[in-house]
Amino acid sequence: CEVACPQPVANAWNEPCITSCGDSRAVVYPPPVVITFPGPILSSCPQESIVGSSAPAGIWNSLGYGESYGYRGSLVYGGSQGSKFS
Repeated sequence: CEVACPQPVANAWNEPCITSCGDSRAVVYPPPVVITFPGPILSSCPQESIVGSSAPAGIWNSLGYGESYGYRGSLVYGGSQGSKFS
């Protein structure tokens, strides 16, 4: 008895997220002097992942990728023959 399993589907991506806070000011006495300290810049790279043993028809369209197909262990986007992952 031979068991046939669907091809695994995996996709992961991240996008940079950068935000900044306002500048800080300090007044020094005497004599009065105003010093401006630049606000910090905070950044992170949140990640989203999709992992499964198979994908229902249309899942990639619902995620905005167009048609996607398994190709030599990687994913192909938009119906093209180029792979997003190397």
